[in-house]
Amino acid sequence: MVRYQPQNSLKSPRFSGIKTFMRLPHVQTTEDVDFVIVGLPFDSCASYRPGSRFGPSSIREMSCLAAKPYNPELEVGIFDYCSGVDFGDLGSVPCYIEESFDLITEGMIPFFQKGIVPVAMGGDHSVTLPELRACAKINGPVALIHFDAHYDTIPEYFGKPYSHGTPFYHAAKEGLVDPSHSIQVGIRENLYSDEDLNNSRNLGYEVLKAVQCHQMTSDEIVAQIKSRVGNHKAFLTFDIDFLDPASAPGTGTPVLGGLNTAKTLEIIRGLADLNIIGYDLVEVAPQYDPSGITAITGAGLLCEFLGHLAHKKKNNIVYQR
Repeated sequence: MVRYQPQNSLKSPRFSGIKTFMRLPHVQTTEDVDFVIVGLPFDSCASYRPGSRFGPSSIREMSCLAAKPYNPELEVGIFDYCSGVDFGDLGSVPCYIEESFDLITEGMIPFFQKGIVPVAMGGDHSVTLPELRACAKINGPVALIHFDAHYDTIPEYFGKPYSHGTPFYHAAKEGLVDPSHSIQVGIRENLYSDEDLNNSRNLGYEVLKAVQCHQMTSDEIVAQIKSRVGNHKAFLTFDIDFLDPASAPGTGTPVLGGLNTAKTLEIIRGLADLNIIGYDLVEVAPQYDPSGITAITGAGLLCEFLGHLAHKKKNNIVYQR
């Protein structure tokens, strides 16, 4: 078996070379890999500030600084147990939503068919809908673990069905997710009406608001997520605006009152033994953050997701329904 792993940064400086995620090989393969890093540079569904089409490239660049292969909290080396590549970006057709969604779905299906875990970088949050279409085509409805400042369950935006504010309405209506085992965490947006407040509840999602998260310990939040998801196959989607704008200013629709990165890392690490079969991180828009801290944070979180995969292999975690 070929084991794909990053360049050794103790032998080759991290600032050199072509910027793939974590300095992984850029190989478009589904052979001999446990995971693929894939970019989804599409933001034609942004409702206010665009720019997350540049999220994948900025995260790749900053990953050379922020993402290292050994996770000391999980006590696991990612590439001691896993093989992975930077697959590159899936195609999109700027300003053509349905065509772009089809390209994303078609590109993601082979990963799920082969049991490879896709770890995707958006792009605005609309890209999660075609990802879930690919996931459900192979796995059926999955549990959704959704970190965000926003519900993203509006039925339509500007009279049209697709926006970065609508994906989880359509995911539920299309039977891509099982809302009875799904949870939205960190929600805190102001709304246009109480109808927006009730959309998620009416669809069956559990909602854990940011104001509740601030009053809970990380362990309590993890326990509530695990109780909801159980051993079901799950997809984890992380909108960078889940974080407080002080931690992640580079995003299209920042909202005051989010969690900080320290507590967020504790929560993410606490989910390492869940049956998560796909991940994405979306809405990084680097032009609003000259410091690069948002892309650094995104890269670090993606590295935590990879730590999940190695943790499960190291500990031979098997799931039973």
